[in-house]
Amino acid sequence: MDLSDRTMTITRVIAAPVALVWGAWWNADSLPQWWGPEGFSCRTARIDLREGGEWLFDMIGPDGAVWPNHHRYGRVTPGARIDYALHAGEDGPKHADATALFEEVPEGTRITLTMVFNSAEEWAQAKGFGAEELGLQTLGKLAARIGAS
Repeated sequence: MDLSDRTMTITRVIAAPVALVWGAWWNADSLPQWWGPEGFSCRTARIDLREGGEWLFDMIGPDGAVWPNHHRYGRVTPGARIDYALHAGEDGPKHADATALFEEVPEGTRITLTMVFNSAEEWAQAKGFGAEELGLQTLGKLAARIGAS
């Protein structure tokens, strides 16, 4: 099955070891501190970072707008991979299936985020509002959180 018309991939290399990058991501205290684009913050209702767990939170924009989010975690390979489904709010409709890959490279850690949207239309809508750039900003906040570039 060809998913190219509904798949978005975002990649960034962070100048830090995989263990440090993974530790900032897969940590219930740290994750909400950096998640989201520049100027956005998170308000967590509950967070359970484990295979089969979830993170229920609101993204709060610089203008105060609130976007409910619900990540449901599937397969987790510590230090290497996180699979999760992106939902609009608690038990809301699923937007996409996502994977975060962590790979050691000479420069540090390459993170590859892949999102497979439900349809080409949802992919186009996400691309249209700048999801790729916003995702890169989010990874930039992760790098800043751990003091790396």
